[in-house]
Amino acid sequence: MATLDQTRTDAAAGSAEDARYRAVSYWHDTVPGHLDRRAPLPGDVQADVAIVGAGFTGLWTAYYLMEADPGLRVVIVESDIAGYGASGRNGGWCYGGLPGSRHRLVEQYGRDGVMRYERACFDTIDEVGAVLDREGIDAHYLKGGWSTMAMTPVGLMHAKAAVEGHHAFGHTDADYRLLSAEETRARTNVPGALGTVFCPHAARIHPARLARGLADAVERKGAGIYEGTRATEIGQGRVVTDRGTVHADIVIRATEGFTPELKGEKRRLMPFASCMVATEPLPQAAWDEIGWDGREVLSDGRRLFIYAQRTADDRIALGGRGHPYIFGSRLETDFHDLPVHQRLKGVIDRLFPAAREFGITHTWGGVLGIPRDFNASVGLDRRTGIGWAGGYVGDGVAVTNLAGRTLADLITERDSDIVSLPWVNHRSRNWEPEPLRWIAANGSLRLLRIAEAAEETGTRTSISGRIVDWLTGH
Repeated sequence: MATLDQTRTDAAAGSAEDARYRAVSYWHDTVPGHLDRRAPLPGDVQADVAIVGAGFTGLWTAYYLMEADPGLRVVIVESDIAGYGASGRNGGWCYGGLPGSRHRLVEQYGRDGVMRYERACFDTIDEVGAVLDREGIDAHYLKGGWSTMAMTPVGLMHAKAAVEGHHAFGHTDADYRLLSAEETRARTNVPGALGTVFCPHAARIHPARLARGLADAVERKGAGIYEGTRATEIGQGRVVTDRGTVHADIVIRATEGFTPELKGEKRRLMPFASCMVATEPLPQAAWDEIGWDGREVLSDGRRLFIYAQRTADDRIALGGRGHPYIFGSRLETDFHDLPVHQRLKGVIDRLFPAAREFGITHTWGGVLGIPRDFNASVGLDRRTGIGWAGGYVGDGVAVTNLAGRTLADLITERDSDIVSLPWVNHRSRNWEPEPLRWIAANGSLRLLRIAEAAEETGTRTSISGRIVDWLTGH
């Protein structure tokens, strides 16, 4: 494994473009090789399948399509480089959580279908690991599970209710179990932790290594990836870009938080930012105090959702919500040294006192996509030939693999178990026009802050917390 210093030395010997992309995030900074753009679309081209977006969704779809039919002409167009967006910037939580509201899905599709969906999400963790082994992609994959710690009495109440709810639905301790305060400290020594919900169906990964390695695997299988090619419009049989038009029988939208940039798609998904920090590598003495030897991905269970991992080079990479939504669904791609990053450093200091004396080396963020009903979806309209996947609400690292397999089966008309899962061809209505979208997004963020503060010392769910739970279907 290349060290960070080795990677930076390689970058220094490379191009200015490589250095610019390495500055995007810690993950990009520590990818081996170079990050120069692939060639753009050379003009109008013909394909069997055109995919817009070289993030996880687009890459997994192309991968499984080429596995199913190596003779297919598959073309991916990407405005920057593969893995530039959320796929290369996230927390590296490859976990089997349902990307949506179980409650709302059961109301629409029934318990049995949703249970099959959840089991498919669990199984996806091992599928990702198997592909990484098969393709020789070193993405620092380690299946250690995920822990959501309870840091307050209200948090512990929610943790107990969550496990009871999972078990009532049909899961067992093999899927979700409640750990005591003592068991929690034995795994990861976080001061004040009252308990933990633990689930084994999760792995830590280095997301940019996964995205870049998957892009290389897709090219080896014969698909074309054209970078520096901005799609402006998709329609039946075509993708219009600033470099030419791709004509194809099937067109797949795999643009997640960047979807509002496409013509006619402004209200399809709401782009919302999540930000991260990474510490310098911690010495063994600090880890002796912290523990975290299982390297499970970790959350503190608070309203603004903190997510963290212990990286392969022994840093703490930690992220969370809190950056405001921008009016008009305007996109940001540059997230450095924002107020939310200072708050995240404070979270590290509170959860891991042994890390207080160590600095932050990287600050960054990325944009995720939120559908109106908070439920992800994947589908293909046979009438128009237009397919899609997305709306993962930040839970897409693993489920994009399931989306890619599903789209490949839908396109090749393979009657598999996964093409009948509840999220297939699910439709979310569009978001409201502005200023209602801005009011809803930033009003909800304000409610989350109020709820988090109220529940810090309270003994029951706050009124503002109940409102947020109702809005998101939890």
